[in-house]
Amino acid sequence: MTNHQALTIPTNLSGGAGLAAYIQAANEAPIVTADEEKALARRYHEHGDLDAARELVMSHLRHVIRVARGYMGYGLPLADLIQEGNIGLMKAVKRFDPERDIRLVSFAVHWIRAEIYDFVLRNWRIVKVATTKSQRKLFFNLRKSRNRLGWMNNGEVHELADDLHVSAHDVREMESRLSGIDVPFDGADDNDDSPVLAPSNYLADNRYAPDRILDHEDSTDTQRDQVAHALDALDPRSKDIIQRRWLNEDQKTTLHELAGEYGVSAERIRQIESRALAKMKTSLAA
Repeated sequence: MTNHQALTIPTNLSGGAGLAAYIQAANEAPIVTADEEKALARRYHEHGDLDAARELVMSHLRHVIRVARGYMGYGLPLADLIQEGNIGLMKAVKRFDPERDIRLVSFAVHWIRAEIYDFVLRNWRIVKVATTKSQRKLFFNLRKSRNRLGWMNNGEVHELADDLHVSAHDVREMESRLSGIDVPFDGADDNDDSPVLAPSNYLADNRYAPDRILDHEDSTDTQRDQVAHALDALDPRSKDIIQRRWLNEDQKTTLHELAGEYGVSAERIRQIESRALAKMKTSLAA
């Protein structure tokens, strides 16, 4: 097995009946003993025996289901959580060392949780609520705290910040993010009689505002004049090279084409171009 995709769990998880059948099959899979587990792991690592790896995975699917159930409070389908946990289990089987005095389940649970963590963070909201390391740590711990405490006061904020080694500002920011909801921009709703507070109902479209159009045109004209002034400061050859390499609206002239016209190497044309661009950049910045 070169990667975790080489092991495929054949059971279909789609639909309620499929998921129920999968869970039943996973719970009925034979449990391997510690000696059997080490023997299977050796067969896989020493001989690349995929059947041995598959047996290890199948015997531990029940543990993935148990871990996945703990993340059902995020509104994500249990089947998806299990599928992600299975990826973590397969990664654990790939990295499991049978010579160490540890059972596979103890080793695999960390990989299972890691994959489910990432899946929850990627899919819980359309807009990501946790991007930094401290925010990811707060995402799970703050939800547990708020379920117990409701909105947090200053003392509770600082207590949680100290426990998790993050700033009180991070705690407050994550609490605010978790209290928000995803809102569709156009407010599409099946019930047309009920008003929908969607951004499209109150955000102005300023793309065609006369003042914005005029500002854009003035800015464009100013930039065009500055480029023309910088271009005029170049010698005729440099100006021609820059014009044909960067400013012509038709196809860009190649270095080799210009080299043939001027009777020099393509490298020489590149050097002239580089110096001309540097000179223009200095002129535009002045």
